[in-house]
Amino acid sequence: MRQHHRTFRLLGSLLLVAVGVCVTKAAPAQAAAPTPLDRVVPAPASVTPGGAPYRITRGTSIRVDGSREARRVAEYLADILRPSTGYRLPVTAHGAGGIRLRLAKGPFGAEGYRIDSGRKGVTITAAEPAGLFHGVQTLRQLLPAAVEKGSVQPGPWLVAGGTVTDTPRYGWRGAMLDVSRHFFTVDQVKRYIDQLALYKINKLHLHLSDDQGWRIAIDSWPRLATYGGSTEVGGGPGGFYTKADYKEIVRYASSRYLEVVPEIDLPGHTNAALASYAELNCDGVAPPLYTGTEVGFSSLCVGKEITYDFVDDVIRELAALTPGTYLHIGGDEAHSTSHEDYLAFMDRVQPIVAKYGKTVVGWHQLTGATPAKGALAQYWGLDSTSAEEKARVAKAAQSGTGLILSPADRVYLDMKYTKDTPLGLSWAGYVEVRRSYDWDPGAYLPGVPAGAVKGVEAPLWTETIENSGHIEYMAFPRLPGVAELGWSAAGSHDWERYKVRLAAQAERWDALGVEWYRSPQVPWGSAGR
Repeated sequence: MRQHHRTFRLLGSLLLVAVGVCVTKAAPAQAAAPTPLDRVVPAPASVTPGGAPYRITRGTSIRVDGSREARRVAEYLADILRPSTGYRLPVTAHGAGGIRLRLAKGPFGAEGYRIDSGRKGVTITAAEPAGLFHGVQTLRQLLPAAVEKGSVQPGPWLVAGGTVTDTPRYGWRGAMLDVSRHFFTVDQVKRYIDQLALYKINKLHLHLSDDQGWRIAIDSWPRLATYGGSTEVGGGPGGFYTKADYKEIVRYASSRYLEVVPEIDLPGHTNAALASYAELNCDGVAPPLYTGTEVGFSSLCVGKEITYDFVDDVIRELAALTPGTYLHIGGDEAHSTSHEDYLAFMDRVQPIVAKYGKTVVGWHQLTGATPAKGALAQYWGLDSTSAEEKARVAKAAQSGTGLILSPADRVYLDMKYTKDTPLGLSWAGYVEVRRSYDWDPGAYLPGVPAGAVKGVEAPLWTETIENSGHIEYMAFPRLPGVAELGWSAAGSHDWERYKVRLAAQAERWDALGVEWYRSPQVPWGSAGR
C-alpha cells in the first residue's frame, strides 16, 4: 500500500507538473496581446493598426545609419531594454529586421516621427534626432510595463502591428521645478528629467533664485550661492549648483531632448540676493536670510546703478552656461516695487538678456511693462483672474508677445488634489486630475490669437516639497495630462477616453518606482500599491 501511495503521489505530482506546464504555456499566450497603438500618452496624431505584431527576441538588434545622434538615441533605447529583456540588443549599422532608427526627410518637423511595425521589425523614422527620441518614448509605452524594470522579466515583448504618425501641437511643452524653496540635488533633477522625457516634455524651467535661496554659483558675486544658498523653507541646509553641476544638468537634459530654461526672478523674490550683498538694498543694510513662505516683500533697488551691474553679471554668467534660446527673468509678485520702478527696471533688464544672446521669458506681469520683441509671457492666472488683467495679456499677445500657459488652478502641480492631500498648497483651489486636463490652451484666454500660444508648462513650486517622492506624488498623474495638452491635437482631447489611457500608465510608474496619487477620478483597476 505504501508503494501504491507513493505511486499515487508521484502520479499526482506529475499531473500537477503537467497542469503547471499547461498553465505556464497558456499564461504568456493570454498576456501576449500587444498594447494597442493608440493606448499611449500623449495621444498620437494618427494611428493605423493592422498586421502581425513584432516580437523582440534574443536575436533582435537595433539598427542605425551613420548618424552619431541617431546612434546615441539607439544606445539610450538599448539601455532601457537590456535589463528587463536580458537580451544583448547590439546597436549596429548592419543587418535587416529588428528595430531600426532612421533619419530621413519627411513631414515630421523638428520633433515628429513615424513608427512602422510588423512581423519583421519596427522602424522609427524622423527628420531630426529629437523625433527619433520621441518615437522611442512611444515604443516604450507600446511594450509591457515590465520593460521598465531593472531585472530580467519573462516577456513576451510584442509591439502591435501598424503605423503611428505623430507631430506635436506646440513647440513649448514644459515643466518647471522650483529648486529655491527647497533645494534638489543634481541626481534628483536628473530623475525628474527622465520622467518628463517619457511624456515628450521638451523644456525644463529651473527656478534658480527666490527669497529663500539662491541656487547657482556666480563667480563675480560668490556670496549669492555660498550665503544666499545656505538655507531653504523651514531652515534646512539648502544648497547650490556649482557651474559644473549646472552644466551636467544641462547636458543630461539635452541627452533627453529637453532644453533648460533658467530663471532668475527679478526684481522681487530677491531676499536671498539682498541678504548676500548689502549694497543691493536701497538703505545699504542687508536683511536676514528668509525661511518662510510669504511673498511680495522684497525688491532690488531700482534706482541704484549697482543693481544693473549685478543683473548684467548674473545674466552674462548664466547665459554662458546655457546653450538654449531662453532666459527667464521672473517679474511676478513685485509688490514692493512701484509701478514706475517696475517699468524702468524691465526697460533696463530686457536689453541685457538680448545682449548675451538670449530671448526673454517672464511671468505674465511682464505684459504690464513693454515686453521686448520676441519675448514670451508665462500666464499663471486663474479662471477668476480679473477681466482687466486677462485683457492686458491678450493685448500683448495681439502685439506679438508669445504666451506660455500655466494657469495656476489648472496646471500648478503644487496645488492639492483635495483637502486631504498631505502635500501642497490650496490658494488657487484644489486641482484634481480631470481639472488639470480638461481645458484647451488654444482657446483659454479671450482675445488671444491662437498663433500667439506657444505651449503649456506645469510648474511645481516646492514650499512643501522636499524630496523626489514628493515631486512624483504631486506630478503623477497630472503631468502626463499637461504633456498631452501640449503635444496632441485639440480634437483628440477627451476626458473619458484619456482617463482609460492614463490608468494604463500606473503599472509603468510602479515598474519605474514612481510615487503617485491614486485619484478616484481614474479607473485604475488593480494597478498601484
